[in-house]
Amino acid sequence: MTEIREWLRAPERVRRLAYGAAGLIVAAVVATVEGGVSVPAGWAWLVLPVGLGATALRPRHRALVFAVCAGFVAVVSTGESVQLGLAAAGLVFVSTCEDPARHPWLGWLGGLVGAAGALTTALLNGRGLYEQPFFFVTAGYLLAILLRSWSRSQALTREAGELRGQAVWLEQRTNLARELHDVVGHHVTAMVVQAEAGQFGADPRAALEAIADSGRTALSELDTLVVHLRDPDAAIAVSAPPRLSDIDELLAQPLRQQGVTVRVQLDPEPGLDEIGVLAVYRIAQEALTNIARHAKATAAWVELVRIGDRARLRVSDDGIGPPAAPTRGSGLLGIEERVLARGGSWELSRRPGGGTMVQANLPVTNP
Repeated sequence: MTEIREWLRAPERVRRLAYGAAGLIVAAVVATVEGGVSVPAGWAWLVLPVGLGATALRPRHRALVFAVCAGFVAVVSTGESVQLGLAAAGLVFVSTCEDPARHPWLGWLGGLVGAAGALTTALLNGRGLYEQPFFFVTAGYLLAILLRSWSRSQALTREAGELRGQAVWLEQRTNLARELHDVVGHHVTAMVVQAEAGQFGADPRAALEAIADSGRTALSELDTLVVHLRDPDAAIAVSAPPRLSDIDELLAQPLRQQGVTVRVQLDPEPGLDEIGVLAVYRIAQEALTNIARHAKATAAWVELVRIGDRARLRVSDDGIGPPAAPTRGSGLLGIEERVLARGGSWELSRRPGGGTMVQANLPVTNP
């Protein structure tokens, strides 16, 4: 039973099944009519070869041929051959389904013209009111409209599912790109700082060891992220979820090795869940990395404090300040994406007294 339902969910299969049923009805009715038509009964047989030949035409032309056939069958029917209305309904149905126009009208018009002709003939011959063809034509048209609407609905549902899948795929790739940028950018910056310090410091061996440690950490986290490239369904995660204390213990170290004084103040109860902690960590990581690369600062400050239902992260320095027109590279874009994903806000501005300030406001988990 389940397989049948799955089979019937495919619009093309249902359409072929409906066409087959309509074709059988037309063939059975036309082939069995023996009299009671306004023309010799053999003329009705012409509908069959004409209909078969129409299958080789383009959809618009097929719709026109079937509409003409529907009109012909309707106009030659009489009260004694009312069963021909079924054939007219089948032909109107196929014509309407085949019509590529957004609002199909060929089959409907052909059937109505034939029904009107049959009614006129009946009245002129004194046979009384003969309205049955109108009902058959209307039924065929409405069934075709229902099938078209259902097919379009199924197509839209399928397309929406594909678009949702693409959106998830793009979101995964964006998350992966953001994580790769943050991981690689921070560790490479730390390695550059350590290498420069080793050139002029008293202990180059310690600098080389620090570079090796940073390289190993970067490779480990890269290996974890690359798993996602092989398996898109795998969750993106770093090897060890960061802690807020790592901002002071890890992220600030490259700056301190440059001789920059870094002061870190963290609220012990900022009200953030694990994802919020990761967002704060990555934002602070990007801001501190930018200070190490560009700021030429002598001091930097990191402050995380809870204010009402928001956790405010502020990273500032006393360096040269932001450029007049900051370029929105991967780092700033990553900050914006993380903040917006959490429903927060952020800004990059000049620090009072000189330097740069990055401030992000994130909603807390438990207000």
